[in-house]
Amino acid sequence: MRKKEKEMSRAFFRRRLMPLALMLIVCLMVAAAEAAGTGKIFVSNEKSSTITVLDAATNAVIESFETCRRPRGMHFSHDRTRFYVGCADDSQIAIYDVATLALIGRIRGVEEPETFDLHPNGRWLYISNEEDAAASLLDLTTRRVIAQVEIGEEPEGVQVTRDGSTVYVASEAANLVHVIDTEPFAVRADILVNTRPRRFALTPDESELWVSAELAGMVDIIDTKTNTVIGNIEFLPRGFRRNEVTPVDLLITRDGRTAFVALGRANHVAVVDVKSRRVEDYILVGKRPWGLALTRDERLLYVANGLSDDLSIIDVKARRVLKSVPVGLVPYGILIDD
Repeated sequence: MRKKEKEMSRAFFRRRLMPLALMLIVCLMVAAAEAAGTGKIFVSNEKSSTITVLDAATNAVIESFETCRRPRGMHFSHDRTRFYVGCADDSQIAIYDVATLALIGRIRGVEEPETFDLHPNGRWLYISNEEDAAASLLDLTTRRVIAQVEIGEEPEGVQVTRDGSTVYVASEAANLVHVIDTEPFAVRADILVNTRPRRFALTPDESELWVSAELAGMVDIIDTKTNTVIGNIEFLPRGFRRNEVTPVDLLITRDGRTAFVALGRANHVAVVDVKSRRVEDYILVGKRPWGLALTRDERLLYVANGLSDDLSIIDVKARRVLKSVPVGLVPYGILIDD
């Protein structure tokens, strides 16, 4: 009887538990694959027209190659096997293989691309076109611009919502944030903000859109339900005048607690408590910090310093610079494949 019970138990395990175990193994393998990256950091340098590549393990420069004239915004493909580079002075998007750095192709006829963001479907790229005062929709499968809307002068920052229903575009010269429906591709609302809006960050629940106002020296906070400005945050590191505070890039951590704001000519990164909107700290970095990027684990913050031609690498917990790494001339954007 005991032998029969053991055989029945083994049969039950094979029928019921083995599929579950196999499923768990597959899930773990997928998670590991998703977590794995090449460990490369990419920096676009708009004056030297190059891409600098660093090894994330050592933060040493391992490669630098010519790309196109005035490379600025960059974005990974949906599967992170490729990355796109906006070539503002060549009116094209360059496409590179992440692992090999090989040039895959160039999408021409994209007028003055500044920055862009990718729709969750991985197919549509929303681009700000600086000289055309427009935002365009590029289909990456056909490599064609399939739609365009007129907006304010000198657009830059682009931000797509998590569900892909809305895209926000900042127009620097018009002091406007444009709220654009993705289907159909049309402007739904225009929000007046402070002088020279540049970049965006959404809170994790997407209830607030933070936008940097470069010449006003502040960040405006927009209620995404009402499309109205509900507050702002001003910055003034010790030893700097207000007109020297020119915020550009900004990031909010995944838990929604902390924001980082690059303060441009004030040579600092501000650390902000998101809930209270209080500036907690200023971290001294290189000259004119603009671009920001966090590692996946949010332990390190990389800062592109446009006038000292280097990266500052910040220990987020300690709130101090660990290292400065020379890159190309006028670094702009940063991608981390970790």
